[in-house]
Amino acid sequence: MVTLNQKELFGTDGIRGVAGEPPLDPATIFAVGVSLGQSLRCKTSSRRVILGEDTRESSRWIAETIAAGLQKAGIEVLAAGVITTPGLAFLTASEGYAAGVMISASHNPYRDNGIKVFASTGLKLPEDEERAITQEIYRMLERGNGVFPSRLSMEPVPELASRYVDFLRRAAGSSWNLPGLQLAVDCANGSASAIANAVFSDYGMRVRTLADQPNGRNINWQCGSLHLETLQRAVLETKADLGVALDGDADRALFVSTDGRIVNGDGVLWAASRSMQQHGTLTGGAVVGTVMSNLGLELALARDGLKLLRTSVGDKYVWEEMQRSGVNLGGEPSGHIIFRDLATAGDGLLTALEVLRLMAEQQCSLGELVEGLEVFPQMIRNIRVREKIPLESLPRVQEEIEAGQKRLGSSGRILVRYSGTEPLARVMVEGAAAADVEQVGAAIAKALEGSLGLG
Repeated sequence: MVTLNQKELFGTDGIRGVAGEPPLDPATIFAVGVSLGQSLRCKTSSRRVILGEDTRESSRWIAETIAAGLQKAGIEVLAAGVITTPGLAFLTASEGYAAGVMISASHNPYRDNGIKVFASTGLKLPEDEERAITQEIYRMLERGNGVFPSRLSMEPVPELASRYVDFLRRAAGSSWNLPGLQLAVDCANGSASAIANAVFSDYGMRVRTLADQPNGRNINWQCGSLHLETLQRAVLETKADLGVALDGDADRALFVSTDGRIVNGDGVLWAASRSMQQHGTLTGGAVVGTVMSNLGLELALARDGLKLLRTSVGDKYVWEEMQRSGVNLGGEPSGHIIFRDLATAGDGLLTALEVLRLMAEQQCSLGELVEGLEVFPQMIRNIRVREKIPLESLPRVQEEIEAGQKRLGSSGRILVRYSGTEPLARVMVEGAAAADVEQVGAAIAKALEGSLGLG
C-alpha cells in the first residue's frame, strides 16, 4: 500500500513532486486518472479528456499512466504530446473536452514533475473538486482494490499544437509588424521549443531561439526565466532589441531590454495597463497582482487613478480575483500575466506577443514602455526545508520579522511564506533603502535556517 506524505495532493499549481516518488508514483498517478474519470462521469456527459506534457524524461510515462487510469474509468483520452500549459488550457476549452490534464512541473528541475487539471472551461479545477478527487484517491489507495497501474500508449495528434499557434497569432492580431527587430527567445529547453519560431514568424523580426534542444534532462537547466543571465549575455552579445525568457511549460515570460535590463511581470502589467487605459479597454478600474507585486507598481498605478488588488501567490488566485472584481488584466512578478479578454490562463508566448505589439504600436523600446515605474529595492531568498512547520510557531523568526518591519517603517514590506509547489521557504523584503532590505532579509533567513535546524 502506498502512503502519501501529505494530506492535500493539490498545491497552488496542481500535484507536484519528484517523479517516481509519492505522490508521483505509478499507483497514485493511476488512481488520479481513475478518480478524475469517475468525477467527470458524474458531472458531465462528455467522455473525452485531452492530455499534454512538457519535455521532461518522466512526462511520457506519467501521461501514459494517468491515461490508463482515465480509460479504466471509461474516459476517452487524446494526446496533444508536447505542448505548453496554456496551450493545453486553450485546447481543452476550444475543442470541447470534459477536462485537460497537463504533465509538467513548470520551472522546477527535471527530476520533478506535476499534474495540472483543467476544467472544460480551460480554468484550473475549483478547490472543492480537487478535495473531492483527493479523498477518492486516498480511499482507492487505502483499499488497494483496483489500483494496478498500467500504461496506455498514445500517439500524439500533431495538428493540435498548430491550432494553438494559430490562436496565439489571432489573439495578437496581424495589423502590426516590427521590421528588422532582433528578438532573442530563451525556450528553457521546454514546451515552447518546437513552436516558438512559428509563433513569432511573419512579423518582420529576426528571431533567434536559445535553449530549444530539449533532451529530457535539460529543461530549465541554466536557462529560461529562472536563469536570466543566459539571455542577458545573448542579448548584449548579439545587440538584440529584446529578449524573452520562458519557463519549462511556457506559462510565464520575463524580458530583457537591449541594454541588459530585466523587466518582470510588474513591468508588463504597468505597460499594458497604460495602453489599455488609453484605449478604454481596461475594466474594473484596477489591476490584479499578488502579495509579491512591488510597491512601485502600486504607486505607479495610483498616479493613473488605478488600484492594485493583491491576492495570494498563484495565478489561479489572480484569475479568481479578476472575475470577482471585473478586472481584465492581472498577473505576478514571476511573469504569469493574464489578459482576461484573450485567454483563461497566464501564457508566456501570448505575453511576449502583447509586449511586441505594444512596442510596435507605440514605436518604442521595452525600456521606454516601462518608463514611470520606479521599482523599490526588493530581496527574495529561497530556503530549502525538510518540513513546513507553521511559521507562527517559530519565535525567532517572528522576532526578526517584527524587528525588520520597525526598521523598514511604513514604506517597507516583509512576506515570509512556504512555496506551494516546492519544499522551500520564501523570504521577500521590500523597502526604500537597498541596504536595509538586504540586512533585514538576511536576518530573517538566518533565523529561519536556525529555527528549522538548517543553519
